[in-house]
Amino acid sequence: MPPVAAAADTFELSPIVAGWWRSVEWRLDVQARVRWIEQALELGISSFDHADIYGDYRAESLFGEALRIAPALRNRLQLITKCGIRLRSEQRPYRINYYDSSAAYVRAQVEQSLRNLHTECLDLVLIHRPDYLLDAAALAEVFEELGMAGKVRHWGVSNHNTSQFALLHRHHPGLRTNQLEFSILQMQALDDGTLDQAQQLGLRPMVWSPLGGGRLFDDSEQARRVRAEMTPIAARHGVSLATLAFAWVLRHPSRPHPITGSGRIEGLRDAVAALRVDLDAQDWYAIWIASKGHALP
Repeated sequence: MPPVAAAADTFELSPIVAGWWRSVEWRLDVQARVRWIEQALELGISSFDHADIYGDYRAESLFGEALRIAPALRNRLQLITKCGIRLRSEQRPYRINYYDSSAAYVRAQVEQSLRNLHTECLDLVLIHRPDYLLDAAALAEVFEELGMAGKVRHWGVSNHNTSQFALLHRHHPGLRTNQLEFSILQMQALDDGTLDQAQQLGLRPMVWSPLGGGRLFDDSEQARRVRAEMTPIAARHGVSLATLAFAWVLRHPSRPHPITGSGRIEGLRDAVAALRVDLDAQDWYAIWIASKGHALP
């Protein structure tokens, strides 16, 4: 199959990104996986988020099997993956879990992801976690090498703070995104500078767990407060609480790309419906106040 080619200037992710983290748990056969991808594309979701370690190193291959039997899908979608975590498993008996952004490890994991996903080019590769032993100059050289070889179109990071992002960005100014946790229940990104940095650099962040990892619907005091505030707002807009939670994230001016975590197509529809919700500032702050449990200072 030929490499996917497109100009760097025109590369865009779909507004909503489909996450593949829990895909092993969905227990879909290969034909069902093909149909799931097709249904996501029909909803306007063309970007799919992976990581080498997801599903105990098995999730990428599940997606790759679908692309192998339906290769025409590849040119309709963007493949995102992550590497840099050495996760202990039966096949990888490390003494401990640890981070590794060394040139050799990143190069090897990119090659493995290419094989797993049955593709010759990855659209976006992220360094999964900040590595305290990072050699930024050496890693940037690998970025350039794999880019020139046509194996990775774009690079970014995940879960990096502002100084960690700035260090790598200095050596590789082509970084495309920082994938962060951000939701109604987890607002640290509003205050730690990461979303400010994204706006400063004109880079749209990706957002994982926009529903708080499902905690929005649990019985904690914070979740109950938030749902009580959200319910009349959601009713006024004629949407579900899940859709409103996605809309709350999307309202941020950094123009984030929320990542879904559901294997249910209805869950993807809830996320896409948020693109049509025009949430005003008072409603946004009312939800912020409910989550924090106190008024604005």
